[in-house]
Amino acid sequence: MENNPFLLLGISLGLGLLVGLQREYASSKTAGIRTFPLITLTGTICGLLAKALDGWIIVAGFLGVISLLVIGNSQKIRTKQEGSGITTEAAVLLMYALGAYLVFGEPIVAVVLTGVTTVLLHFKTSLHGWVKKIGEQDLRAIMQFILISMVILPVLPNTSYDLYNVLNPRDIWLMVVLIVAISLCGYFAYKLFGDKVGALMGGILGGLISSTATTVSYAKIAARNVTGSNFAAFVILTASTVSLVRVLIEIRIVSPPFFMKLAFPLIAELAVMIILTAIFSIQQHNGDFEMQEQKNPADLKNAVMFGLLYAIIRFLSAAANDKFGNEGLYVVSILSGLTDMDAITLSTAKMTDQKNIEAALGWKLILIAFLSNLMFKGGMAMIIGGRVLGKKIAFLFGIAILTGLAILFIWPS
Repeated sequence: MENNPFLLLGISLGLGLLVGLQREYASSKTAGIRTFPLITLTGTICGLLAKALDGWIIVAGFLGVISLLVIGNSQKIRTKQEGSGITTEAAVLLMYALGAYLVFGEPIVAVVLTGVTTVLLHFKTSLHGWVKKIGEQDLRAIMQFILISMVILPVLPNTSYDLYNVLNPRDIWLMVVLIVAISLCGYFAYKLFGDKVGALMGGILGGLISSTATTVSYAKIAARNVTGSNFAAFVILTASTVSLVRVLIEIRIVSPPFFMKLAFPLIAELAVMIILTAIFSIQQHNGDFEMQEQKNPADLKNAVMFGLLYAIIRFLSAAANDKFGNEGLYVVSILSGLTDMDAITLSTAKMTDQKNIEAALGWKLILIAFLSNLMFKGGMAMIIGGRVLGKKIAFLFGIAILTGLAILFIWPS
């Protein structure tokens, strides 16, 4: 690629034509199907000259492009033409830079960025419409996630402060960022699909956001309306099934080398959950289902609380393993699984990845926590949702729990 300037110029021409086509279609007065290819070709030529002569040639070319934009906009002001923002001008500067980047960087990066630029330019109306739909809570969620991931995480020290070398502030907060990101995806998926979604989608989104919160919400619905018990049970079952998928995603991210060893027994449990969900879904009637309003998953207070919970479980797991061996870890797994699957999953996956415990023990701890979590949610459904919902959940969760216990005892180590 370095020795083929014609290929570089060909790619540059194609990228400019792509963006120019979109701007021509949008009736841009600043630059269109002819101007953008010239801009990217100028950038590439300047890059080639800079490589052979001096890097300041790129700066000179950039200043020249800015001068052309200033002259063009000055004429618009003198003729009192209606302004249309500076989006096209920003695209011009970016495409010049990408044209020059082709000479020094990876062409695939320029191609991807050009594709992203074209999409952003073309879907102006859709993007503006989406922004208008964002409420104060949604914007707060985005800003808080930025605070959590881009402000707090980078400044935390990357050093452990405990006897077992597990209380690392940056490592702990990285797990917080991971969980908030997964929950935020579910939250905005809920916003995208609207207040009215099918029962299946309600369960899927509930599992992505919080299966425990979903259980409580729909148990309350069943308590108010006994005829809604079937729907409530189906959503609760679906959310719990998706929560196990969420567990597998967390393991894959935190412990890639041991994923297959940790995942196979959990996938067996997941298969049973999916079969139960599929059978129970046949009994459901088609129609809309109202999903309950979800809370902001990026709330800073909740993020800090999860970070503390994760740190406590990490420390207790390390201490229990050191003092009591496997038996101590089983107790920690049962207790932590009662209220939260994420913390024990991440902690166990991390311990496995660091080879502090065997993978054969790791999946057992995670599965035990999952079964403990099912028992906790089942108990809440029975207490809050009443007798009708309680019977359905006891039957469905009972099968899942018995299956999990069977896997614990018969799955080869």
